Amino acid sequence: MRVNDIEVVKTMWVLFLEAGVALFLLVFIVWWTMFSGKKPTHPPQQKSPPPEEKTPRDD
Repeated sequence: MRVNDIEVVKTMWVLFLEAGVALFLLVFIVWWTMFSGKKPTHPPQQKSPPPEEKTPRDD
C-alpha cells in the first residue's frame, strides 16, 4: 500500500462516520417529534350513532 492509499482510507472512514452520525440525528429528531405532543387531559368523546332513517310503513 502506498501512503496516498492509507490517507484515502482514513478520509473515507471519516466520511462514513459523519454520514452515520447525520443519519442517527435525523432518526432521533423524527422520533423525538413524533412522541412529544401534548397529552389530552380529557377522555375521548364518544361519537353519537347516525340518525336512523324513517321508512314509510305499508298499513
